[in-house]
Amino acid sequence: MADRPDFHSPRTHGFVRVAAATPVVHIADPVSNGQAHADLIRSAAAQGCELVVFPELSLSAYAIDDLHLQTALLDGVERQLGALATVAGEAGVAAVVGAPIRHGDRLLNCAILLAGGEIVGVVPKTYLPNYREYYEKRWFSSGDDIGAETLTVDGRDSWIGTRLLFEADDRPGFVVGVEICEDFWAPVPPSTRQALAGARILLNLSASNIVIGKADERALLCASQSARAMAAYVFAASGWGESTTDLAWDGQATIHELGTKLASGERFAIESHLTIADVDVERIGQERMRNGTFADCARRELDEEGYIRLGFRTAVAGSGGLRRPLDRFPFVPDDTARLDQDCFEAFNIQVQGLMRRMTATGAERLCIGVSGGLDSTQALLVACRAFDRLTLPRTNILGFTMPGFATSEGTKSNAWALMRALGVTGEEIDIRPAAERMLADIGHPYADGQPVHDITFENVQAGLRTDYLFRLANRNGAFVLGTGDLSELALGWATYGVGDHMSHYNVNGGVAKTLIRHLIRWVAGRPEMAGAADVLGAILDTEISPELVPAGADGKIQSTEGTVGPYALNDFFLFHITRFGMTPSKVAYLAHQAWGDAARGSWPANTPEDERVEYDLATIKSWLRKFLVRFFQTSQFKRSALPNGPKVVTGGSLSPRGDWRAPSDGNARVWLEELDANVP
Repeated sequence: MADRPDFHSPRTHGFVRVAAATPVVHIADPVSNGQAHADLIRSAAAQGCELVVFPELSLSAYAIDDLHLQTALLDGVERQLGALATVAGEAGVAAVVGAPIRHGDRLLNCAILLAGGEIVGVVPKTYLPNYREYYEKRWFSSGDDIGAETLTVDGRDSWIGTRLLFEADDRPGFVVGVEICEDFWAPVPPSTRQALAGARILLNLSASNIVIGKADERALLCASQSARAMAAYVFAASGWGESTTDLAWDGQATIHELGTKLASGERFAIESHLTIADVDVERIGQERMRNGTFADCARRELDEEGYIRLGFRTAVAGSGGLRRPLDRFPFVPDDTARLDQDCFEAFNIQVQGLMRRMTATGAERLCIGVSGGLDSTQALLVACRAFDRLTLPRTNILGFTMPGFATSEGTKSNAWALMRALGVTGEEIDIRPAAERMLADIGHPYADGQPVHDITFENVQAGLRTDYLFRLANRNGAFVLGTGDLSELALGWATYGVGDHMSHYNVNGGVAKTLIRHLIRWVAGRPEMAGAADVLGAILDTEISPELVPAGADGKIQSTEGTVGPYALNDFFLFHITRFGMTPSKVAYLAHQAWGDAARGSWPANTPEDERVEYDLATIKSWLRKFLVRFFQTSQFKRSALPNGPKVVTGGSLSPRGDWRAPSDGNARVWLEELDANVP
C-alpha cells in the first residue's frame, strides 16, 4: 500500500515552489558566476524550491559587449553548464540559466534548463533588441528559425529550439515555457503560444536595464501576461555587478499568477538572493478548463508543427507552510485601498441594479423588512442611495419591523433607530397573533402550550413576514426588496417560497456575508451617514441570529453560526469550491493555512480584535463537511428558483441564470469521500 501523501505539504495540493534568482554578477567570469549559481541552487533546494530561474546571460554577464565573441569565454561558459547540471541534479532542482551558446556558425542568446544531472534543453532568444541602448544583433542571431534540433553542449547531447516545453515527469501540470527579455515586449510574446501549448509556468530571463518608471512597466507586463495567458509568470532581471559603463541594473524579480503578484524581490540589492513563491499549477489548469476561450484560441493559433515536451525530474522535499499570499476572506481584501475600492464598487453595483429595476417597472415605492440585522441593514442602505439618485423621497421606502416570538428588544430598537436615522417610513407589525392562529390551525403543539420550537415553528414566522411584505407591496403600489445574501444562498439558510427566500428583487444575493460587514462599516464612515453611524455600529456588534426560537434557560439566543458554522469559514469554502472547483481536501488545506494561526498574515482593515480568531484542522474539517452537505445536497432547489439580483463579487453568483447551474437532485457523496480520504 502506497504511503499517504503529506497533507501539510504544498506539493500534495498542486503547488510548485519556484524561485527567481538574483545573483551578484561577475563580468566575463564564468567560474565566479557558476559558483554564485551553485550557491543559489543549493539554497533554493534547502527552501523546498523545485524550479529556479536566473537572469539573461547570467553565466557570462550581459553588458560585456564584444567579449561575447571570445572563444575562451564561450568555452568557459560551456564548462560551467556541465558543472551546474551536476549541481542541479544533486540538489534535485530544475535550474534555468542564461548563457551564450554556439550553434553551427552563429551565436545565440539562450536559456538552458538543467535537471537530473542533464542539460535538458536550450531555448534561444527570438527577438533581439537593436535600438536605443541595445545592440544585440552585433553579437547574436535570432533563434526564431530553430523549432527543435539536437546539439551538443560540454560534450552532452541536448535539444535546442523555440518550440521546446519542459514537463516534470512526476508532477502533473508542472510544465514550463521559457522566453528571454525582449521576447516579453513583442506584441505576441513567445510565451503566449507556449501557454496555449500547455505551459503553466512561464519564465523570463532578463537583463533589462533600469531607468525611472521601467520597474512599473515590467510589473504591469508580468501581471498582464500571467492573466492573459492564464499562467504563472516568473521574471528575473540582472542586478548588482553588471557593468555600468552606460547603464544601470536593479535586479527586479517578480512572480505573478493569473494576474496577481505572489512575490517580489529587493531591488538594487548588492548581495545574491532568491525571491520565492508557491505557484498553484492545479488552479491554473482548472481556470483554463472552465474558460473555453483558452482552448478555442489554442486550436486557432497553434500550427501543425507543435511543441516538443522534454521531461525532467525534481527531487526536493516539501518545506514548511505555504509561501504565497492567501486571503482569510476571499471576498474582502486585506489592503486598505483595495478594500475601499471594492466597497465602492460593490455598493454602487447594488445601487445601480436597484435603480434599473425601479425605472424598468416604473416603481416609486418599495417594501422591506427591517430586522436590525446585517442583511436588511445593507439592503436598506442601498435603497436609500438608489432613491437619492433617482430623486425620490426616502419616505417612499416602506420599512417594516415585524417582531415575533424571539425578537429581542435590542434588534427591534436598532431597526427603529436605523429607519428614523435614514428618514424612511417605518411601521411595526406584531406577527405573533397571526403566528399563533396559524400554529393552532395546523395543530402544532405550541398552540397547546408545549415548548416545541421546531422548523415548523420557525418557518411559520419567517413565512408570515414575507407574506405580509408582499401584500403590503400590493396595497402600496410597491415591490418587495429582498435582503438574503450570497452566503445564506450557499447554505440554504432561507425559508423557501413564501419566506425570506423570495422577493421581487434582491440586491444582496451576490454579496457574501463577510463583505456585507465591511460594506456597512464603509457606508457608516461616509460623512453623509454621520447621523446613522452609532446605530450602524450597534448592528455590527450584534450576534447573527434569525431570532425565531426563544432564548433557552441559560439565556443564550439562537445562533446562526452555531448551526451552520462561522461565516468566515463558509465564505472561504464557497469561494474556492465554486470559483475554482477545488477538491475538499485542498480547500481544507488552504483554510488551515489561512485560519490556523491568528497571528500569521494580514487582516482586513477595521477587523475587530474579537473577530481575529483561529481554527484548527479538526474544526475546519467538521464545518467543511456540513458545508458540503448543505451546498451540494440539500439547498440547490432553493437556488434554482431565485429572484433577480446583480452579480457583485469575482467569486461569482449562485443564480441559475449565471455562474452556478446544478441539479436540484444532487448529492454530496463524492465530495465527502474525497474529504475523508485525504484530510487527516
